[in-house]
Amino acid sequence: MNAADRDTPQTNTVQTLKGIERLASWCFNHRRIVVVLWVIALPLSFSISGALGGKFNNSQNAGAGKTESSKALAVFTREFPVAAASASGEAGEIVFEVPGGVATKQAEITAFIDEFAKNDIVKTVGNPFTGQPGANQLSADKTVAVAQVTFKKGVDLATQPVKLIKKAKMLRDQGVITEFGGQPFAGFKLPPSEAFGLLAAVLILLVAFGSLIAMGLPILTAALGVGIAIAGVGMWSALLEMPSFVTSITGMIGLGVGIDYVLFIVTRYKEELRTQAPHDAAVRAIGTAGRAVVFAGTTVIISMLGMFLMGLAFINGIALAGATPVFVIVIATLTLIPAMLGFIGHTIDKFSVHRKKVEVEGKETGWHHWSRTVQKRAWPFAIGGLVLLLAASIPLLSLRLGFSDQGNGAKGNTTRKAYDIKAKAFGPGSNGPGLIAIEAPDAASAAVVPKLLAAVQATKGVAFAAAQPLPSGKAFVINVVPTTGPQEKATDQLVHKLRKAVIRPLVAGTGATAYLGGFTAGGIDFATLMGARLPLFIGVVLVLSFLLLMAVFRSILVPLKAVIMNLLSIGAAYGLVVAVFQWGWLSSVFGVGKPGPIEPWIPMMMFAIVFGLSMDYEVFLLSRIREHYDHGLDNGSAVVEGLASTARVITAAAAIMVCVFLGFALGERSIKVMGIGLATAVFIDATIVRIVLVPATMELLGDRNWWFPKWLDRIIPRLNVEGTVDRSAA
Repeated sequence: MNAADRDTPQTNTVQTLKGIERLASWCFNHRRIVVVLWVIALPLSFSISGALGGKFNNSQNAGAGKTESSKALAVFTREFPVAAASASGEAGEIVFEVPGGVATKQAEITAFIDEFAKNDIVKTVGNPFTGQPGANQLSADKTVAVAQVTFKKGVDLATQPVKLIKKAKMLRDQGVITEFGGQPFAGFKLPPSEAFGLLAAVLILLVAFGSLIAMGLPILTAALGVGIAIAGVGMWSALLEMPSFVTSITGMIGLGVGIDYVLFIVTRYKEELRTQAPHDAAVRAIGTAGRAVVFAGTTVIISMLGMFLMGLAFINGIALAGATPVFVIVIATLTLIPAMLGFIGHTIDKFSVHRKKVEVEGKETGWHHWSRTVQKRAWPFAIGGLVLLLAASIPLLSLRLGFSDQGNGAKGNTTRKAYDIKAKAFGPGSNGPGLIAIEAPDAASAAVVPKLLAAVQATKGVAFAAAQPLPSGKAFVINVVPTTGPQEKATDQLVHKLRKAVIRPLVAGTGATAYLGGFTAGGIDFATLMGARLPLFIGVVLVLSFLLLMAVFRSILVPLKAVIMNLLSIGAAYGLVVAVFQWGWLSSVFGVGKPGPIEPWIPMMMFAIVFGLSMDYEVFLLSRIREHYDHGLDNGSAVVEGLASTARVITAAAAIMVCVFLGFALGERSIKVMGIGLATAVFIDATIVRIVLVPATMELLGDRNWWFPKWLDRIIPRLNVEGTVDRSAA
């Protein structure tokens, strides 16, 4: 396109433009304004985010409803802030170890604690040498001491406490092994492996398009969209609870869908450019592929926001972190892409990296042959694919929900070292003690405290228990250390046993109230809540997906198959996650520090993302099949042509998504689980499901695929995701 073409609005040859086609035309003709607005939006969004001053919070108790642990936390917040910080995971620890005995270095350790307490962000630091006797500040052999650290309000616990770790160098030089434990000292940062995903995406796009310019559009759009979305998440954090790792989720999802969505549009633009002027090609690309992107993106957003059904502030933050980048990317594809295409015009294939292939109309490809091969042996392929997915899903039956902790970190991390030192010195349960909050308004009700303490100490599975009166004199706390670690099933059982068989019977009728809380108990309550509400969420997403696909394809069996196949691919991905992260299979290959339960929010998040993304591939493939079927081809031929015309793009899109997700496998554990789980699900969906099960099952069902009762046709509204551009007017 020459300079005159770029500066002069072009006359559209399409007679009628509606909705997003009109928007695309306007953005194409006013491309300078659109690009400038998007460039300004990036720094502006970060400026607004910084001005709002949002904070991140990793406490799973945030908004956890009326659970027993949240009630205990409320008592501690009012009566004993130090215990509240410990129960919510917002307190840290400094672990000192001296093989010859910590008493030999008491002066040095005390001096370090006093100096550490002077930091601006530190509220209190306990001294293990002057603390309550027997409360696990000093180990039995006197070689390990633990000082609890609480931080002032308003401190960004995801980043600021980590800066204090370097202060231990002088103490270490004096022969004191000094490590920092607890979530605040774990810190959080985006995995450096994001670059891996981007590099892989660049290479795949170069192979797919063969042009530096065509490759650059998806990368530029995704990067810009992710930047704005991350700033948007910062804005959300000023309004509601947001875990620190949500920025990584935003980047993961934004890069994946951003590159994929633009890939679909640019591919369609190149097709249309063979016979149309750049303006008309851009409008048609947005009116067809762009409309499908809006449908797919809306589905992902609805799936994400469906997590609000869980009723937990912690989950609401994760939901918004996933929905925000998809919303930004969809807006960018509808506005920024046609504007950029206005500058690029016919030069979309400029700077080619390989020789151009002359595509012959109607020429058979390898995908034609593959589809026919599957159709000729439909039963073996269908049964084989089904058995493979069911077998991969078997580990899902052993899924155990729970929060990981510093014990799952890499062995070189200071938080992992602190965790291991404590476990060895005080027992594994010391890393996840229970805290019983007791409110006793008078002397009569307070008489239950020693009875309760004795009963807890006598309970099998309890290694240590000690009571402490709180400042008001009307409340007490009992510190309970289990014999087992925080993530062990026996600890879960102990929590339930103490609540049901010990605490409630003793407290009943005394006038006192008692709640067992703490970080470990809070995680157990959170997992229980998630497990109870997860079926509602999944059910809503399944029904909604079925109805949307039914409205698009005017069929009952096609959306029913899509829902079942998506469930199978997600189940297989869940199975791999359980096998690797819970059972420990191939743990060294995936860099898993120590096996443990799966974070309660991950299965739900994976379901929302994968179900939304699989709808994208489903619509892209089946809409082409339906198009050929409606144009007179028989069912078998329509499947062949539909698969052949979309398989290359779907494969490239899925390969990019897999690489982007795998790029996060070097992040902290929860992000690693998400990245590997999502990469597995997308890989399975784009291979076993799309190019094996779909053609096989559609061949077996034949014309029954498109059966749709007339009474339903009158009730269900029509959704045309391929657009309504009048091609006859071109």
